[in-house]
Amino acid sequence: MRIVPADSHTNTFSHIRPSAHGAPSAPGLHDTLRAGVGPDPFTQTTNSTTPASAHPLESRLKQWESTQENLRMDMLRKTYGVAEPIRRGMELKITQEGEWRPMALGGSSQAGVHEDILRGRDTSISWEDIYTGEEQRSAVGMHDEMERKLKM
Repeated sequence: MRIVPADSHTNTFSHIRPSAHGAPSAPGLHDTLRAGVGPDPFTQTTNSTTPASAHPLESRLKQWESTQENLRMDMLRKTYGVAEPIRRGMELKITQEGEWRPMALGGSSQAGVHEDILRGRDTSISWEDIYTGEEQRSAVGMHDEMERKLKM
């Protein structure tokens, strides 16, 4: 039973990808003007569990929710038996598959109200609740959204 996520960060980090050769004048150095400073936006997804930097705290924070959920389910199993975590898992799966929100109301990328209640996050507000990363997207019309949902 883990309370804190395991230490999974690497000790070394290189900005130079294996396919990149670096600066033409110095082959071993990172060419910041050509490659940029941050990670490659095409290879990294937003829900990735591997952190972009080598800081040890970032890798633990990425795994914090899953570790706490595993701890909670393990405590429920020890207290109430194996049926309680299974029942909660089935309820969570039903709410994740059954809930649909149009893009005009924030889309389906966020957890719904029912999922927040089942996970115990209904009384807390986090950074991801406000800044979803979809601020720059264009508005989708309600008719287009319904046609996509109904596969018309």
